[in-house]
Amino acid sequence: MPGRPNHISLIAIPDGVISTLGGIYDVMSSFPSVALVDKSVPAKPPFTVEIVGEAEAPVPLISGLPITPHRGIEQISATDIIIVPSLLVTSERWQAGRYPAMVAWLKAMHDRGAMLCSACSGIFLLAETGLFDGHEATVHWGYANVFRKSFPDVPVQPEKVLVAAGERGQLITSGASTSWHDLVLYLLSRQVGTTVAQAMARFYALQWHRDGLAPYIVFMAPRDHGDAAILEAQDWLAGHYQVGNPVEEMVSRSDLAERTFKRRFTKATGYPPIAYVQHLRIEEAKRRLERTTTSIEDISWRVGYEDPAFFRRLFKRIAGLTPGNYRQNYNLPDFATDAAASPAD
Repeated sequence: MPGRPNHISLIAIPDGVISTLGGIYDVMSSFPSVALVDKSVPAKPPFTVEIVGEAEAPVPLISGLPITPHRGIEQISATDIIIVPSLLVTSERWQAGRYPAMVAWLKAMHDRGAMLCSACSGIFLLAETGLFDGHEATVHWGYANVFRKSFPDVPVQPEKVLVAAGERGQLITSGASTSWHDLVLYLLSRQVGTTVAQAMARFYALQWHRDGLAPYIVFMAPRDHGDAAILEAQDWLAGHYQVGNPVEEMVSRSDLAERTFKRRFTKATGYPPIAYVQHLRIEEAKRRLERTTTSIEDISWRVGYEDPAFFRRLFKRIAGLTPGNYRQNYNLPDFATDAAASPAD
């Protein structure tokens, strides 16, 4: 019927994280309260928000805190938007098949027009439906390798904040942790309008991650590839990434032909040797920018680059920000450093 509020089903399963689930629920169900202080927000809620479980019984979330769903999936024959909040993945592969009724329900609701959304690692559950196969998605960068092993048919780009895929943009994923802010603001913009999204962002101090998630990603190359020669090269490089001509040094130490070494290195780690070196160097540069006041020129030299201009370009390409902007955004603010220097008695 015209004017009917969109129904949001917020999924609760035992792998769920309370902070994301609670944050999304609070924002999407708080229109009357926010409207009291910002008249651009409609007092009549545009959404009906329910926490939904496989059954109506309490769900012990991953932290041990229980949450009681408003309804179980067997009571819901139609919904407009389904959101799977962050899940804590505790093994090297997602253990599929634990929630067959939920997965079947997700597929049925999508067939009836529901939008499927994930916050952070919620994509693991949604990917079991097979509906994301062949569609680009994003996921928490720390889970990217696990996700690729678990769902090789879903291409993931963890540096992206939000991806809307599918013919009608009905398959929506957001990246690491608090990018649930971006998901909520995107849904508000899409379903209610940009003015309301901006107003809710002001009220809750929600932020768009405009620079993407590349600045947050910690470089973690695979080490479980089973190639002993390449693993030895990785171990050596961890302590010698700043030396001149590190790729040539690795080739020489490996006793392999250069072409063979580079082929095996790329197959084992997913990175050509020179790209691997660059990521290691930029990762160290990030730590120095966060924790020291050393000049960018000196950091460039210490991680292996004599040309600061080249270093700046490479840093921007990999980290998504210039070194100066990275330092400004990610080192501790003055109030935090003051507190650290003057601990409470």
